[in-house]
Amino acid sequence: MFDKKLFAGTLLAALAFAPAAQAQDLVFTLKNGTSAVMTYFHTSPAGVDDWEEDVLGSDVLGPGESVQITIADGRSQCVYDMRFEFDEDSGLDITEDTQDLCKLGSYTIHE
Repeated sequence: MFDKKLFAGTLLAALAFAPAAQAQDLVFTLKNGTSAVMTYFHTSPAGVDDWEEDVLGSDVLGPGESVQITIADGRSQCVYDMRFEFDEDSGLDITEDTQDLCKLGSYTIHE
């Protein structure tokens, strides 16, 4: 006969000793499909009010160029806001988007 109390106790014990979920680095290729130089690229977990540091650092991403981006912030979240800023003389506005970076292999920004 099936003992519900024994099953429930065993299930709870198994869950208590299961390894905690590990945060994984989010890796994708960012492609600049515009005619302007990308000077800044910021990400932030969706729902957070402030932008994280510029991912490009002292580098820029020229038209047609691509770079592998790794977000290793220790979070287990997949959905991130992204902010793209371009050379001020390019005439392009700041562009923002939100994507599930766990499912994203590459992202191309267009004008």
